Amino acid sequence: MRTRPLKVALLGCGVVGSEVARIMTTHADDLAARIGAPVELAGVAVRRPSKVRDGIDPELVTTDATALVKRGDIDVVVEVIGGIEPARSLITTAFEHGASVVSANKALLAQDGAALHAAAEENGRDLYYEAAVAGAIPLIRPLRESLAGDKINRVMGIVNGTTNFILDKMDSTGAGYQEALDEATALGYAEADPTADVEAFDAAAKAAILAGIAFHTRVRLDDVYREGMTEVTAADFASAKEMGCTIKLLAICERAADGGSVTARVHPAMIPLSHPLASVRGAYNAVFVESDAAGQLMFYGPGAGGAPTASAVLGDLVAVCRNKLSGATGPGDSAYTQLPVSPMGEVVTRYHISLDVADKPGVLAQVATVFAEHGVSIDTVRQQGKDGEASLVVVTHRASDASLNGTVEALRSLDTVRGVASIMRVEGE
Repeated sequence: MRTRPLKVALLGCGVVGSEVARIMTTHADDLAARIGAPVELAGVAVRRPSKVRDGIDPELVTTDATALVKRGDIDVVVEVIGGIEPARSLITTAFEHGASVVSANKALLAQDGAALHAAAEENGRDLYYEAAVAGAIPLIRPLRESLAGDKINRVMGIVNGTTNFILDKMDSTGAGYQEALDEATALGYAEADPTADVEAFDAAAKAAILAGIAFHTRVRLDDVYREGMTEVTAADFASAKEMGCTIKLLAICERAADGGSVTARVHPAMIPLSHPLASVRGAYNAVFVESDAAGQLMFYGPGAGGAPTASAVLGDLVAVCRNKLSGATGPGDSAYTQLPVSPMGEVVTRYHISLDVADKPGVLAQVATVFAEHGVSIDTVRQQGKDGEASLVVVTHRASDASLNGTVEALRSLDTVRGVASIMRVEGE
């Protein structure tokens, strides 16, 4: 074993960063044995240096992150501060000064992953980011390495624990959205401002990363269709249960049947109770992968939290340090296919549409005619009426998003249709 330690700079010492530092200290001997050399925490960049950080030598703490990554003796920079800047500048500066990087920054990777990979390659350094998607779940490395010889056709999963907790609570207790969100906040699953989670910004960034890796193409955050789950109601869950389904916020990345394009989207969807993702409860994450040779695979586990995310960071740290000792680098960016990302209007799926209609003869025939005129085939229809008003639930066969939107606009123009109560996609057939 080499006795000279590999030096690690830690950018950020919050929930995840403090766990990374703790594990590096408490598991130092094991890490050294696995890597082939000891690892040493050489500096910790923070915004509030006066805060007491148990187990971290105050002499290591600095507010000058740029000076830390420029030192030249740093072997690996671990970035867990999040956001776009200064993280982007610090990472590129680290590459330029000889350090490889381990990051958990999903937003930055989704926006500028190509540029960061290019900077890493130009400087002969590693960029690893297992912790950026699905916390402790080994997912990025299996997609980049274990399945590198296979053709991945679809990646579908629950990649945000906060939203899954809320939807699971609504499903299991009949609670409304706000009530479930309040409980998630009280338990620490939701931030004081939950927008990034419930409006699916977080999940969309992860979908961009997954799609890019799975399909070997460039997928940016702006390419991902995003729909939050704040409009999901208890009535939607009641409808889902009548169909033998539940509702999940899904990140879905697909290769077109002809192989000529890909899609990436995040939205709530009904999913059959028989599907493996339907049983994912609480704040857990799970990702379902479909490929030509391996078939169907599911990756499951805690998707957030200090210790789980730190576990993924340390796994990357071990890999990067091993590469450093051997004089090699791991897999970099793979975007050789350069496939276009199709707009949401071209996505084909099933739909569940709930309409408020007049309770009188001929309504169903009018509605069915509108669907037929727009080329949308109906699978099932359920109608309930009382005192002159009725609800009409239509489940379609597979149709494009654009054709469904045209159908809904035409339905709104019918005198017998009082309103469209809800529209939800149905996935996981």
